[in-house]
Amino acid sequence: MLDVRRLRLLRDLAHLGTITAVAEAHTYTASAVSQQLTALEREAGARLLERTGRRVTLTPAGALLVQHAEKIIAALEEADAELAAVRDELTGPLRIGAFPTAVRALLPPALVRLARDHPRLELSVTELDPADAPRELREHRLDVALINDYDVMPALDAGETQPLLDETVYLAVHGAERSVADAESAPWISGTPGTACHAVTLHVCRAAGYQPRIRHTADDFDAVLALVAAGQGVSLVPQLAAGPPPAGVTLVPLPVRRRTSVAYRKGAARHPAVAAFVAAIRTSAARN
Repeated sequence: MLDVRRLRLLRDLAHLGTITAVAEAHTYTASAVSQQLTALEREAGARLLERTGRRVTLTPAGALLVQHAEKIIAALEEADAELAAVRDELTGPLRIGAFPTAVRALLPPALVRLARDHPRLELSVTELDPADAPRELREHRLDVALINDYDVMPALDAGETQPLLDETVYLAVHGAERSVADAESAPWISGTPGTACHAVTLHVCRAAGYQPRIRHTADDFDAVLALVAAGQGVSLVPQLAAGPPPAGVTLVPLPVRRRTSVAYRKGAARHPAVAAFVAAIRTSAARN
């Protein structure tokens, strides 16, 4: 019989890439993870990993077992959701992750509604970049997350998602620029490296034929707009964070869209706490 906890480790290795990262995610030692994966190979009766020095890769059998592990873990989520649905009242923790703009603009009304309708839910919010949400959901540090991506870039693999918002992206300028091409010689303000905001800045500028000269990095759009207003550069700003802009800042609409979604683990859609959050955040988003 295959051990579900070991299957989780193998699944996480497929996502995270290294035994060290899996160990950190589960607060194990790397040797403990290796021992558990070796035990899983014995249970499976097949080699699951190819080891080359410090690196490991999945064998065809390992990749096949990861596919089944995803289905098994999703089925356990579905069982948990159905058990929660037969209880008389929503109780326990609901751990919510969201990017900064959503924390400010979307979450507060949704939290008020949830607290009113389900007073025994223990709500907690963590602000994080969307790129970190898939890992936090997989590792059960979050139950739901608000994530975003851009139509000019590949979407995040964040389990199951439901679309929430579709926004215009603007070029925020303090000068005469009226397109990304016009801003080739301007200094740029972007999110910190590794964030979606940084990546989309690089992508949009490269599509216009140049590498942006990034002078400032900031992850708060109020700070970004203040820097633009101070003549420190140009930046991309999504609609949810755009307005009204500071004096002297012009917002030029671009043919780029930012899409915000609600994400949760596969199999968790019918969990009543997840469903209650989705309903509350949809109401909040409809008012923006």
